[in-house]
Amino acid sequence: MARNLYITATESRSGKSAIVLGVMQMLLRDIRRVGFFRPIINDVPDRKDHDIDLVLSQFYLGLQYSETYALTMQQAKELVNAGQHSLLIEKVINKYKELESKCDFVLLEGTDFEGTSPAFEFDINADIAANLGSPLLVISNACQKTEHEIISSTKLAVESFADKAVDILGVVINRTDVPDREALRIALKKSMNKPDTLLYIIPEVAILGKPTVGDVMKWVGAEVLYGKENLGAQVDDIVVAAMQIENFLNYIERGSLVVTPGDRSDIVVSSLASRQSSSYPDISGILLTGGIRPGKSVDRLIEGWTGVPVPVLLGKEATFQTARRLYNMYGKIEPGDQKKIASALGVFEENVATDELRQRLDTRKSTKVTPQMFEYGLIEKAKKHKQHIVLPEGGDDRILRAADILLRRGVVDLTILGDPKSIASMTSQLGLSLTGVNIVDPGVSPDYNDYVSTFMDLRKKKGVSKEVACDCMVDPTYFGTMMVYKGQADGMVSGAINTTAHTIRPAFQIIKTKPGASIVSSVFLMCLKDRVLVFGDCAVNPNPTAPQLAEIALNSAETARIFGVEPRVAMLSYSTGDSGAGGDVDVVIEATRIAREKAPSLLLEGPLQYDAAIDPEVGAKKLPGSQVAGRATVFIFPDLNTGNNTYKAVQRAANAVAIGPVLQGLNKPVNDLSRGCSVADIVNTVAITAIQAQAEKGLI
Repeated sequence: MARNLYITATESRSGKSAIVLGVMQMLLRDIRRVGFFRPIINDVPDRKDHDIDLVLSQFYLGLQYSETYALTMQQAKELVNAGQHSLLIEKVINKYKELESKCDFVLLEGTDFEGTSPAFEFDINADIAANLGSPLLVISNACQKTEHEIISSTKLAVESFADKAVDILGVVINRTDVPDREALRIALKKSMNKPDTLLYIIPEVAILGKPTVGDVMKWVGAEVLYGKENLGAQVDDIVVAAMQIENFLNYIERGSLVVTPGDRSDIVVSSLASRQSSSYPDISGILLTGGIRPGKSVDRLIEGWTGVPVPVLLGKEATFQTARRLYNMYGKIEPGDQKKIASALGVFEENVATDELRQRLDTRKSTKVTPQMFEYGLIEKAKKHKQHIVLPEGGDDRILRAADILLRRGVVDLTILGDPKSIASMTSQLGLSLTGVNIVDPGVSPDYNDYVSTFMDLRKKKGVSKEVACDCMVDPTYFGTMMVYKGQADGMVSGAINTTAHTIRPAFQIIKTKPGASIVSSVFLMCLKDRVLVFGDCAVNPNPTAPQLAEIALNSAETARIFGVEPRVAMLSYSTGDSGAGGDVDVVIEATRIAREKAPSLLLEGPLQYDAAIDPEVGAKKLPGSQVAGRATVFIFPDLNTGNNTYKAVQRAANAVAIGPVLQGLNKPVNDLSRGCSVADIVNTVAITAIQAQAEKGLI
């Protein structure tokens, strides 16, 4: 079994960092402790290596920066030039072994081929991989190459690595734009004559290779004058503005970066105005040259502009020198740039058979489950059978950012409710892409009248008038719930703006509970350091009766099963077994009896104290012979007060990730967000809702 994998390119700008992100996430799906190691990094004084910084910030591997590399390129060359190649390899191996001792698997990344010695870098990557016993995943850069050039360069690289006795696990042809990728695959397989070598072809993705305005700022050493919040806007084109306004405006395109001297106030003002006009494409930003700041009157005008629509940068060099410098600029995936990271992960998962790659690496699944492993598993499960989720809060920028990530990852199909013009404006200002999203304004939807009639039929026993029904169906939460009821969406996620009551009430009125269910309850998926537990009910039912508590237990066990947690249910109380008495204990005893009667094969025990449920030693002492005591995975609290406080205490004290509340008992999935939710929370909740929808359809 290989405990490592070495990813190496064959030339610069191969998109290697995107592949590293994809492989790292694939590994973390199954393996608890994954290390990252670059034997040799570039010489960049006073700055961290870009790819190490990217991986450590994205995946939280618990590693120190100093642990993740052995030598700089300058140090490596000095050792080789001094005839100390063996010492170089020894230093790399020693540093690698220190990291390997802490990890279950190590992902290695080779050099960037950005120096003047590509032959040296090729040889040193091969030597290091061979000495570490690491299989190679070779990245071939296909950008702007013909099919013949791709085949020729790839064949040469594979043969050269083979001559150095390196085990080649697979080849990734990255950044290709050939018209027929399948024909290219067949031709490559034939030319390499290595049937066991994995081969993946990944297309060029414009956003990954193009810089952002923030990249421009770093590249030319500019400062931000206005619009700092929009530095993530993608630059598709450079327009040097030297003409008069009436001519210059004809040259701007979507994503243009306008480069102009700082004293051209007319260009600055007209560029900003063009961003507010629907008649012109949206520029990405403005770069002022010559170190010339806008005049006082222009500065006053821009400062008073509510929400400067694009970033305005100030560079020191003259216009010609700046334009020449920008000509050689290229984009990188910067740490924290979730838009690019999501695009990279999405295109990797779409074009790389991760199950096949995992199998060839023989990555044995860990018996421990970290929060990252669980969260990545959610995305993977949701993608297997793509569902349609409606998001009724289109006016919240977190919802739009989450939607952008979900689309780039290919997790779900989406409908967003709200005013299309307002959402389009917000999307543009945030630099997002919602292509393929169905954006619906409830009040003008073709389905509005049908929804009103349906709602009146559903609520006729409550005497709901047409006027009330009309008002309800204008409300996005009611409209979205009706979409789910009608089968036009598979689930709904709300609560970023709305209260829990406003999210759940329409579900009670329209979707209602499952046959045989008397209540709707909730669970939190508690991701601890090495396992996932299920806590219920911590959000909905204040004082459940014994039959309701039994129902919560059975529903929670099923929810656990859906999300890959083997259900062993502990019915919690302040006493274990028959050690206590009183009304509160009696409710738990009765609930346990009812649950066992309804599901005799379910591993369920009660009453149990929390310590007896979770700690094997305590469980063995307090309830010897129990299959649940000390090994519980599903914890059912006797009331909301206990459950809500306990989940928050565990979340804080154990530094656990609490995902939820996940609602259960409804006919179709609707889930609630916290009003303080993050973009990541929204992404996770949408994935959870999609998985619940899959389960409702029998797809799990």
